[in-house]
Amino acid sequence: MKALDGPAIAVIVSTYDRPDALDAVLRSLAEQTYRRFEIVVADDGSGPDTRKLVERHAEESSIEVRHIRQEDRGYRLAAVRNRAAAATEQPYLIFLDGDCLVRPDYVERHARLAEPGHFVHGSRVRLDPGLSRTAIEQDPGIVRWSAVRWLGEWFRGRVDRFAPLLRVPLGPLRRVSPRRWRGVKGCNLALWRSDFMAVNGFDEGFQGWGFEDNDLVVRLIRNGVRRKEGRYAVPVLHLWHELRPPDPASRKRFEHRLRSDAVRAERGIDRYM
Repeated sequence: MKALDGPAIAVIVSTYDRPDALDAVLRSLAEQTYRRFEIVVADDGSGPDTRKLVERHAEESSIEVRHIRQEDRGYRLAAVRNRAAAATEQPYLIFLDGDCLVRPDYVERHARLAEPGHFVHGSRVRLDPGLSRTAIEQDPGIVRWSAVRWLGEWFRGRVDRFAPLLRVPLGPLRRVSPRRWRGVKGCNLALWRSDFMAVNGFDEGFQGWGFEDNDLVVRLIRNGVRRKEGRYAVPVLHLWHELRPPDPASRKRFEHRLRSDAVRAERGIDRYM
């Protein structure tokens, strides 16, 4: 690919008390081919091990690494993401979970997909427990594995999908569902900071697990921002963890949002500006 003069980017990495996974994610971000970005760790109240880890990466990395932490008062992902977004002035934001490893060209490909008036949703591939341990403890080079190697891991049942790891130039097909909110996950989501600010960021009324990312996307679409597919371009490798059911209160709040015409979050990023 040709050299890219793309936007300055903030990669906002959300985490809570999983420093081993966060270490692997930060290592993968340190190897990016695109260098016009900073890392903002959005910490939902982790203990001192996470602080020490982020400080070490900040000292060793040529990329700026910052740590935004809020008090541990239960699951408040929306709030800490807003705090992190308020702490950066970069015009383009990538939201990434602290248990999602990225390939060396991840930020570069996001920069290439960035387009005014659009958000980009990338795909994810879940690793099984054994492969996740390998990624964390033994083989940080997993992010550079070839498609053939990943195909083998898929045949062995160690990843849930193989297709998202392929590189396919979809062209205009990336805009085939501009108003579709379903399927979007905040673990791999990119958008312009100005669009994020226009809808007042994440709604901090979502304090249980689930739906804060869906709510954001619904409000973005209502405000004229369109979906652009990042599949076959910007996958992440999702380290294994136990799945949890969505919080009933969050589900109810989101269902209410779908019945409304709200665009701006009631309690959002403006609290930190």
